[in-house]
Amino acid sequence: MRNVVPPNQVSCIAVAPPNVQIGLSTPAPKAKPLNDVTALPPSGKLLGLDLGTKTIGVAISDGMRYSATPLETIKRQKFTQDAVRLLELIVENNAVGIVLGLPLNMDGSEGPRAQSTRAFARNLAQKTPLPIVFWDERLSTAAVTRTLIEADTRRDRRAEVVDKLAASYILQGVLERLRRG
Repeated sequence: MRNVVPPNQVSCIAVAPPNVQIGLSTPAPKAKPLNDVTALPPSGKLLGLDLGTKTIGVAISDGMRYSATPLETIKRQKFTQDAVRLLELIVENNAVGIVLGLPLNMDGSEGPRAQSTRAFARNLAQKTPLPIVFWDERLSTAAVTRTLIEADTRRDRRAEVVDKLAASYILQGVLERLRRG
């Protein structure tokens, strides 16, 4: 069964609290419907993530949620080390929610990369109480790369900044969605 998500839609991960055991007699928590950004607090900074196989691009919104700013690119290691750095960034920037780019296939279906991203989100949700929402990231890296090429950015410089700029692009999409209501 394929899970299909329309372009530029938000979904939210629902995770049982740490003290709740999910077994045969306990139904698993329901995932929130697409476009439901109610899991995000109404105000405060949001952390945007572009999860890749080798790096994690990170961006942060301002407190008023008008703009997303590229923050850094984390070289991926083991999940625990990645999570430690992300938790440090959450604390340093007073983030109240996390937006994670979900790499859907062009037809809207979820492939192995999307499944890996969802697994990362489940693991991260065990480390932080902050809500995590997904945003369709199709073509975000391509759009950022195209912009950098048009700006005549050197290839080595593009490689340094593309992931955090893609995270900013993803986060900006959510901010615009939140403003539209």
